[in-house]
Amino acid sequence: MNISLVIPLLNEEESLPELEAWIRRVMDAHQYTYEVIMVDDGSTDKSWKVIEQLCTQNPSIKGIKFRRNYGKSAGLHSGFQVASGQVVITMDADLQDSPDEIPELYRLIVEEGYDLISGWKKKRHDPVSKTIPSKFYNWVVRKVSKINLHDFNCGLKAYKNEVVKSVEVYGDMHRFIPLLAKWAGFKKIGEKVVEHHARKYGYSKFGWTRLFTGFLDLLSVVFVGRYAKKPMQFFGTSGLVVFVAGFFAVAYLGLSKLSDIMNHVKRAPLIAENPWFFFALTCMVIGTQLFLAGFIAELVSRSAPNRNNYIVEKVLGELEIKE
Repeated sequence: MNISLVIPLLNEEESLPELEAWIRRVMDAHQYTYEVIMVDDGSTDKSWKVIEQLCTQNPSIKGIKFRRNYGKSAGLHSGFQVASGQVVITMDADLQDSPDEIPELYRLIVEEGYDLISGWKKKRHDPVSKTIPSKFYNWVVRKVSKINLHDFNCGLKAYKNEVVKSVEVYGDMHRFIPLLAKWAGFKKIGEKVVEHHARKYGYSKFGWTRLFTGFLDLLSVVFVGRYAKKPMQFFGTSGLVVFVAGFFAVAYLGLSKLSDIMNHVKRAPLIAENPWFFFALTCMVIGTQLFLAGFIAELVSRSAPNRNNYIVEKVLGELEIKE
């Protein structure tokens, strides 16, 4: 199979028929063999009924329905698990991403040998309240990740199949799939300017709070990427530095007290009256705690259960859901 399209969605009943027709026109024109995996992330409208109807009309349409809303990352993860195409392309269901971009994305992966191509909505049809925070956010991620992309959060992306099988997307980590791919060893990451359409139906399901959660997720993914397999290196190094600082403070206090005794200093202050005593005590306690945190993190990293257990209520098409 040439292409697997993974489309997570939430309450998009109005846009789905138009999106399916658009995708079908593009695929038929280029004679691709394909599948469209629509993942209903707990919609409360008639989205699943629309998917069922589309599945009867087009055998390439397949569906996964969550019992409740888990988020976009959960939808992408479930779609990635079952995608069988040589190239996996993700896009949003709100008609803001153009299926006309599919042939060029496919070509860049197959012919140019890219591992991942991320869309860049250079000209956006979004309010300033979304575009300005997005530019700042992308600038920060670009500097931290050292990946030269302009739009990390663009839903229109293309991957080699082996890339989506190698990364674990959970929480809200879908924003950082390029970084996760880089940590997994896929180095050829590029971008393509894509057309961005104004939303035709409904409203955006993402609020301003994702700006704050995004930075927390960035810290998380960077930490996990660097230290998931070796947490003791982070906690142990930090603990060692803090503990040594406390040790030297204690040594200073001890030598000072010994000097007072040898010089027969009368009314010398007690060690506990010296501010350095509390500094030393705090550092040694914190250093010890960081060491213990490192040992616990090592145990957790070796025995952590699967973080991607989602309740799938229904499945359409020949999809094998891994438990």
